[in-house]
Amino acid sequence: MFDTMTMTKVLGAVCGTLLVFLLGSWAADIIYHGGEGGHGHEEHVQGYVVEVETASDEPAEEVVEVDFAVMMGDADVEKGAKVFSKCKACHKLDEGANGTGPSLYGIVNSEIAAVDGYGYSDVLLEKDGVWSHDQLQAFLENPKAYAPGTKMGFKGLPKVTDRANIIAYLETIGG
Repeated sequence: MFDTMTMTKVLGAVCGTLLVFLLGSWAADIIYHGGEGGHGHEEHVQGYVVEVETASDEPAEEVVEVDFAVMMGDADVEKGAKVFSKCKACHKLDEGANGTGPSLYGIVNSEIAAVDGYGYSDVLLEKDGVWSHDQLQAFLENPKAYAPGTKMGFKGLPKVTDRANIIAYLETIGG
């Protein structure tokens, strides 16, 4: 099997490796924690202070609410088709062709959770109504906030223009 010389070399290599890790840890403590056994437990004087403004008397900038109906009037179907590229890994546009997510054929103004053959999460099955512009807008902005417990893992579309564009695009599919 192994002779004593081979075993000695293996043992030496293991010990040498452990020594390198030990010395590396010790050197890192000296470099990053200031030496003298400084494992980050002592108080250190701050080298410099960066001044930042605190709350001022001026009111915070007001967030302007956008009327989504106006956004839909300005929506661009071609841009919506490009935004849909984020969705096509899970959703199909062919009628009845479900993927990981339900088919989006004719989804705009259709009943919520009503695509045949797709197993919706309970939270969506309990929702009443139709996928109106406003409902789709809210869902696409943050699916988990709109329907806590939804199976949809997508984080949402943060830009309101992207949401309007994709809804306009989906309106052209089987509507």
